[in-house]
Amino acid sequence: MKKITAVLLAMLLCMTVFAACGQSGAASSESTSSESSVEATAEPTAEPTAEPTAEPTEAPEAFTPATYEVASLKGPTTMGMVKLMQDAENGETANTYNVTMYGTADEITAGIANKTIDIANVPCNLASVLYNKTEGGIKLLDINTLGVLYVVEAGESIQSVEDLKGKTIYSTGKGTTPEFALNYILRENGIDPETDVTIEYKSEATEVAAALAETDDAIAVLPQPFVTTAMMQNDKLRIALSLTDEWDKLDNGSTLVTGVTIIRTDVLEENPAAVEKFLEEYEASINYTETNAEDAAKLIAQYEIVPKEPIALKALPGCNIHFIKGEEMKEKVSGYLQVLFDADPKSVGGTLPDDAFYYTE
Repeated sequence: MKKITAVLLAMLLCMTVFAACGQSGAASSESTSSESSVEATAEPTAEPTAEPTAEPTEAPEAFTPATYEVASLKGPTTMGMVKLMQDAENGETANTYNVTMYGTADEITAGIANKTIDIANVPCNLASVLYNKTEGGIKLLDINTLGVLYVVEAGESIQSVEDLKGKTIYSTGKGTTPEFALNYILRENGIDPETDVTIEYKSEATEVAAALAETDDAIAVLPQPFVTTAMMQNDKLRIALSLTDEWDKLDNGSTLVTGVTIIRTDVLEENPAAVEKFLEEYEASINYTETNAEDAAKLIAQYEIVPKEPIALKALPGCNIHFIKGEEMKEKVSGYLQVLFDADPKSVGGTLPDDAFYYTE
C-alpha cells in the first residue's frame, strides 16, 4: 500500500512540474510576442521624434547699424532717394547715411577708387566698367531708374530717328548711358554716330539746356527732369522722341536701364545685415516718390535737384523711377549690358560681368 501511495505521489509531482513548464513557456511566448509587437510599432513613432534632433539652422545675423558715405548723380537717380535723405537727416533711419550729390560720374568713380564712397547711384554701364576695373571690387545692389532719355528740339524737324541724320546733337553723359544708348539706337536705324551726325557732349545737363536756349533749331538728348526744366524755360522746345520707346521698338528682349546702385564689395562683406537694411529703407524711399508725387516734389525742390517744385511734379511721370532687385534686376541689367557689349565692348569695360557682380541674396 505504501508503495502504491509513493508511486501516485511521484506521478502527481511530475504533472505539476509539466504544468508549470507549460505556463512558463506560454508566458515567455506572450512576452516575446509582446516585445515583437512593441518593436513593430516602435518604428512608425520613431520618425516624428527625429525632427527635434536635426541640426539647428544657422541663426540670422544680428543687425548692427553702420555709417555709409553715399554718392548720387544730380537727377532722377537721386529723386528716388529724397525721402531716405530726409529721414537720415532727422535720425529716423536704422543706418546713418551721408548723401552727397555729384554733377558727373567721374567724381563718383574717383571716390569708389579711393574708398571715400561706400554706396553710389551710377549709370548702369559704369557699374560694369567699375566691376571690371576693380576686379570684383564692387557689386550691383539694385536698379533705381529705367529709361529717362528724350530727344528735345526747338522746331518740328525730328519725327523719327532717321531724321537725326546730318544733324548736330547736344548731349550729356559722355562715356555713360546717354552716349551708348544714343549710339546704339542710331546704329540700329542705319546712322553712323561717328560720321552721319555731330554729337557735342557737355559736362552737365544744365549746359545742354543752355545750348538749346541759345541755338536756333537746336537738338539735344536730355534726361528728365532736365527735359521739363528746359521746356518750362523755353516754350519753343518739344519732346521729339523717347529713347526708351525707340529702344523698345527694336524688340531685342532687353530693357533700357539708366541708374543702378552699387556698393564696394568689402563694405558689403563687412556688414551684410546693414546693407539689407539699406535696401529696405531705399526701397521704401523710392516707393514714396512713386506714390506721393506732390510730397516727393517738395523734397526734390528742397534738395535742389530741380529748381522749383512745379517742375519736379511735372517731370516725375517721365523719370521712370523704380526699385528692382534680386533676380529681376539681374535679368534686366544683364540683357541691357549684352546689347551694349555687342555694340561696343568698351561700353561695359571690355567684358560682361559674371554672376558675382549681381547681389541677389
